[in-house]
Parts: sequence; C-alpha cells; structure tokens
Amino acid sequence: MTGRDQAVQLAPAFNPKEVEQGLYDQWDAAGYFQPSDRTDREPFVVIMPPPNVTGELHIGHALFVTIQDIMIRYHRMLGDPTLWLPGADHAGIAGQWVVERLIATEGLTRHDLGREKFVERVWEYMDQYRGRIREQMRILGASCDWSRFTFTMDPGPSRAVRRTFKHLYDKGLIYRGERLISWCPRCNTALSDLEVVHRDVKGHLWHLAYPVEGSDERVIVATTRPETMLGDTAVAVHPDDARYQHLIGKTIRLPIVNRLIPVVADEAVDSSFGSGAVKVTPAHDPNDFEIGRRHDLPFVTVINFDGTMNAEAGPFEGLTVDEARVAVVDRLEQDGFLVKTENHEHSVGHCERCGTVVQPLISLQWFIRMEELAAPAIAAAKDGSVQFVPERFKGVYLNWMENIRDWTVSRQLWWGHRIPVWYRKSDGQPIVSEVDIDVDPETGEPVEQDPDVLDTWFSSGLWPFSTLGWPDETEDLKRFYPSSVMETGYEILFFWVARMVFLGIEMMGEPPFHTVYLHGTVRDAEGLKMSKTKGNVLDPTEITDEYGADALRFALATQGSAGVDSRLSLGTVESSRNFINKLWNATRFAIGAIQRVTTEMADDGPARPTANLSIADRWILSRTDSVVSETTRLLDTHQYGEAGRQLREFIWSEFCDWYIEAAKVRLRGEQQDVATVAQTLAYAINRILRLLHPYAPFVTATLWQVVPNAGQALIVSDWPQGGETDPEAERIMGTVIELVTKIRNARSESNVEPGRWIAAHISSPADSAGLESLRGEIGFLARIANDHLTVSDSPPTPHKSDIVIAVGDLVAVLPMAGLVDLDAERARIEKELANAQGEIERLTRQLSNPNFVERAPEKLVNDQRARLALVEEQLGVLTRRLADLSAVA
Repeated sequence: MTGRDQAVQLAPAFNPKEVEQGLYDQWDAAGYFQPSDRTDREPFVVIMPPPNVTGELHIGHALFVTIQDIMIRYHRMLGDPTLWLPGADHAGIAGQWVVERLIATEGLTRHDLGREKFVERVWEYMDQYRGRIREQMRILGASCDWSRFTFTMDPGPSRAVRRTFKHLYDKGLIYRGERLISWCPRCNTALSDLEVVHRDVKGHLWHLAYPVEGSDERVIVATTRPETMLGDTAVAVHPDDARYQHLIGKTIRLPIVNRLIPVVADEAVDSSFGSGAVKVTPAHDPNDFEIGRRHDLPFVTVINFDGTMNAEAGPFEGLTVDEARVAVVDRLEQDGFLVKTENHEHSVGHCERCGTVVQPLISLQWFIRMEELAAPAIAAAKDGSVQFVPERFKGVYLNWMENIRDWTVSRQLWWGHRIPVWYRKSDGQPIVSEVDIDVDPETGEPVEQDPDVLDTWFSSGLWPFSTLGWPDETEDLKRFYPSSVMETGYEILFFWVARMVFLGIEMMGEPPFHTVYLHGTVRDAEGLKMSKTKGNVLDPTEITDEYGADALRFALATQGSAGVDSRLSLGTVESSRNFINKLWNATRFAIGAIQRVTTEMADDGPARPTANLSIADRWILSRTDSVVSETTRLLDTHQYGEAGRQLREFIWSEFCDWYIEAAKVRLRGEQQDVATVAQTLAYAINRILRLLHPYAPFVTATLWQVVPNAGQALIVSDWPQGGETDPEAERIMGTVIELVTKIRNARSESNVEPGRWIAAHISSPADSAGLESLRGEIGFLARIANDHLTVSDSPPTPHKSDIVIAVGDLVAVLPMAGLVDLDAERARIEKELANAQGEIERLTRQLSNPNFVERAPEKLVNDQRARLALVEEQLGVLTRRLADLSAVA
C-alpha cells in the first residue's frame, strides 16, 4: 500500500470482538501459517507440546500459545521459513478415565464392553473432541500450520512407536522383569517415578516391639505403614551400630504372623532415625526392596493390585489398606506389641492423575535401561548442544539425568499404544514386531499380544521427529529436524524434555532441538495455584470474550519471565486492554494527520523523514529506531516479557503521551510542518505495529490495514531494522520531558488550576537554541502562555514568591505571585532537596569506591562525575530558592 489519497476510518472506540472477527481464518486461508520455500535462511521450527485431546483450554495453554506464537510470528517476519507444528496427545490414563466415567453413566464398565468395543468408544470420543483444540487455539491467534496437525495415535506416530520399541529391544535396552514399581489402585496401572506426586500428609509414627527369639529382649521399630509389617522378612540395623552388634544374625518372631525373620546388617540403615532398627518389607518399599535383594530375603506380598489385603495378610484378608492399618494397630496393641504412637507429618506418594495414594508393589513390567541412553543426553547439555532458558535449569536437568533410574514403560490400560510384543502360546517366547501378527513368523505357532500399553510419555518422547514423518525419510524430516526451540513448562522438564533429548539422540543421531525455553506456572493475583476447588480459576475463553485475545496475550507475556511463576488478575488483563485502546486512539489521531498529505514510501513502508525535522521529530525517530534494536535483541535472547514491557512503555509514554501531544502544535502550523509530522507519525506507527504484532496480532493487523504500509499483510511483513540514534535530540527532549513533568508537578502541588496559563523564564547555557525551537511544544505541554515564555542563556533573578525548577544546568523560573501556595512550594522544594542530597550521597559513594573507578568503563565513570556536578549545582539552586521563600512573609 502506498500513500493514502482516500479517507479511511477507524471506529471511535476499540472493540476486540469486531477487530478479531474473521482475521484468523483470513490468515489461515492465505497459507501464511505454512513455512515459506526460502532456502537462503535456516528454518525456525517449534513443535507444539501436544495438549490432551480431551482437555479444555486453560490459562496454562494460553501462556504457552502466547509465548510460542510470539516466537513464530517474530521469525516469520524475519523471513525465516517458519513451522509451528500443532498436535494433540491421546493422554493414556486421563483419556481412558474420561471414557470410563462416560460409560459409567450408562451403567457399564470397560469390562462389560470388552477391550475392542471399549477402544472403539474411546476413538469415537477422541474424534468428537479433536477439532476443539483448533477452535480453542484460534481464539488466541495461534498461527500454527494446521495442515500438519498430528495426533499421537495417528498411523505415523504409531509406526514410530513400534520402530523405536523394537530398536531398543533389539539393542538390549528394553527388558521385562519383576521389579518393585509404583502402582495406582484406582487407575489399575503402573506409574513411572515422574507420575508419582509426593505430598506432605499428617499421619502417625507407630513404634512396634519385635521380640528376639530365645530371649526376653525386644527390638523397637518405627513405621508409618503398620499394615505392611505383615510382609516383613527381616529387621535391618547399621553394621557399625554398637547397640545391635549382638543381634546381627539372630532371629526375631514377627508379631501377629508369628514368622521368624533375621536381623541383618546393612549400610543403608540410618542409625539416627527412630531406634536405629528398621523393619524390612521388600515387596512394599523401594529401599527395602534393595535390602532384600542384597541379603537374599523372601519377598512377601500382602497387598493386592486393587488396594486390598491378600491371603498373606492372614486374618486381615479382604480389608482395604486403610481398614487393615486400623485393624493391625488394634491387634498389636491388644497383644502388647504397640509401644507408642506419635503424630508425624511425612511425604506420601499420590497418583499424579487421580490423586490416589500409590502402593509400591512387585509386578512384571517392561522397563527401559537408562544408563546408556542418559550418557549422550548428559553430554549434550554439558557441551551446549542443548541450551536452557533460564540457564539454571541445566543443573536441574543434569542432576536428574545423572541419577536416573530405569523407566517403567508398561501401563495396564486399554487405551494407548499397545506394546508390540507377542508371546507364543506354547512356551511364552516373546516376539517383537512392528506389524500386527497372529502367528510366529518363523514357526507358524499361534501368538497372543501383550495386553499392556506404553506410557504416554514414550510416544511423546518421539514427538519432534514422529510428527515430521519418521520413520519414513520425508522432506519435512530432512528440512525441519532438528527443530529450533522446545517451549514448555518447567514442571515437565523430566516428564518430557529429557525423554525427547535421549530418544532423539538415540533414534536420529542428534538432539531434537538446540534450545529449551521453560515457562512458569500462571497463578492467581495472590500467588496461589489456580484450581476449581479454590474457585480462583481464570477461564481464557471467558477472558477473551470480554477483553479480547490481544489483551490476554499481552498480559500473559509481560507478567513474568522464563522459568518464573507469574500472577494474573483480571485487573492486569484490563490494563493490557487499556494499553491496546491507547494504541488504537493514537493511530486514529495519526491517520487524521497522515491523510492530509501524501506519504513518501520506501520498500518496507513509510520512508524515514529527513527534512524539516524538529527536535521532537528527531527524538521520536531516534527512540523508535532504538526500540527496534532493543526489541530485536531481547527477542533474540528469549526475553519476551521484558521486550513487551519496554514496548508498552515506549508506545504509551514516549510516543502517545509525549510525541503525539507535542505534534499537535506543529499540526496547527505550516503545511511543510504538517507534512513532516505526518511522515514521522507514519514511519513510527508502521514500526510500532510491526514490533507489537507478535504480542497483539489482531489489533495490529487491523490498524496495519488503515495506515500506509508495504507488503501483503502484517503477518508476513518484514521485521523492522533499527537505524542510527540521535543523542543530541534525545538529550534535549529528555530535558524538556523532565522540565514539563516538574512544572506540572509544581502546578499541582501549588494548587494552580489545570486550565490556567502561566508565565515562565527558561534558561540553559548549553541548549537555549534547542529549547527556543521547542517553545511552542513546551508552552502547550506545560500550559505556559506563548507571550509570557522567555528562553535565554542565563536565568533572571527570581522573586521570592517565584517557583524555581532545576533540571541539570537548565533553570526554569515561574513567576507565581498570587498563584502559589507558599507553604506547598516550600514543601515541594524540601522534597527535591532531599532527593538531590540522596543522589549526591549515592554518587559520592560510588565514585569513592576504588573498584568502581578502576574497573568500570571510563565513559561511565566520567558520566557519573558529570552527573554529580549537575546535581550539586541543582542542590545550590534549590537551597537558595528555599532560603528566598523562607524570607517571604
């Protein structure tokens, strides 16, 4: 679009519903969300963390959509072939649970339906809700390539899962064995360590007496789970604990069960905890499991997979774990083996998905050996192949990877990727196959598939390449792997990020991305985690309906920083909407000026004006180019929150509150001044809209359509380039802004009516010419009558009732006789004196510090010395002024 001859209109008030309607579909239909064919630039690729297909859009989704869309829109404008690949996760446990609850309303269980029919019902449900992800995300303006949308259960990712499983199995990295695992009795499945959430619970510590066989001695043990004592197969003590040396090797008679168990010595025992002797239940405690293996102890299981006690529990068979706990304690007390009970707060594992207390149980499961896979993933972080934002999470990642345990990957569910293992019915021999089989390919014998499915995070770990067509050698895979940035929440650093790294290196030969950007959790205004039970949840759909997507996006982006939890309130969103409204009104004003002239155009938009520039014009052009450079730097270093905050400050304060207000003076003047101001406004607005577009795509795209621009659409316009700054203009205009601010404050503090015009004498030895050129702007902004404004090199002698304002070497004298509250003026000057004295003390301390003077850049030291001299001069002016006022009756 070139300069405007015809009139264009914007609505008098910003209405997000009108602005956002229809734009998204226009972008999508035009193909702007798909990567360009450019080969001269490296692709920028973000693989979207796949939200659960059954989930509702929540504020955490809104945050990741916002941050990732900022990245994508920025790189798209840079000219990079940009791919943001969306998808959805089948959400194993959660997906099955949702459908189980649904069929329960029909009076059915999954067992009533059978596996095949139940899975069909899950697919029906998933197909019904898959489209909702797009609809929810389009509300927020997510500019991802929907033509490449992928579901974790699609045929492509399913092939990738089987290929990876077979590869790891053939390499000896996947094995099946009986191990102690974390089991959820409600979900009826094994859990990985990461799916167990430990919560502090107020419980009890029961001290039990175990009699030593053949003597009157008793060993006291303490436990938080007395029901598990029925499965004890030893008591352990530390080998160096002198209190128990005489008991090592002897036997103890286990109460209730009446089983003889040995006393063993093991260095894992903490002698300082309780009595220093611990009960050993190898089948129900991870630490005890290891002790049991080291001492070849029996493994006695007393808890069923449904959370009830089994036959090994004797008289307590059939009771739930909680019921058995009460009954066992009562029996121990009756038999005289309960020594004491203490209140005790301790950490208890809960299922991350449903909240049920997890039971450690021995089970036959599939595991992945992690030591060999972890090594290259550790090296990738250490050598910088994978970098973390914030960098501190590198240490968190390494600590977990260096202490990683084998991964339990089998789940006792029906919904998910079925484990690709078949067993010969004749002898149970396992056969791993990438395709379904009915018989052993070698012998022709009938086979039966393993009933379990894989952990959801197994397929998610392949996401950076399974979404691009692997295991086929697709063009997308060649072009877009590895991706650029993995943006996700820090809470799934281990769940997902670490697994993507080691699986990517193993299967593709290199890490799946070069940068991991981790965002924090969005909390409520009080810093509390949002939850429906607390009633503090903010629904992004409701927020966007009232305030608009741009307001929510901008609030989310600017409220926090990488890796830090942020607080969000409706007040914050409203503030962001007010900012957008401010930009809307500023653009309406600018259009009024721009339409009065013909805009000169360059290749990327309005040309930068060079002729007839006032200091105010030079200042806003310099500040605009400076903000372009700084915003680019901040986005390149993933400081998205700070970039947004600086943009808001520049647009709201410098552009709207100062330049536009100052420009009103010259827009009432000569035509050449009008033309210069209009060109300057067009240049600045054009760049502002481009800079802000990644944060607020809808309003910026709308405003772009009514101002002079170049290109098809803002979404694919060029990112602006910063130019040379103008230090002189910035210095003089900075002085004017500070001067006007102080005059406004002085008027307010002296109770001068806002509409009243006053007189002023402004003097500056260095900048009198520049200030004279801005007399119209100074007068308009500070409400000083033009025929009562004097600008000179040296100040007059003020009357005792005058107000004197100092800004560096500039002195403004405001004759306020009859207008001023002298007491208020004295109070104002005393406040400025205190500020000046504090600044002098700070600068003096800094310049007296040898470390600063010797190590800081010479320019900075000289600037601070010059600043000290100016403030000392200002202090003198204020001191004399206060003395003059004090002499006035």
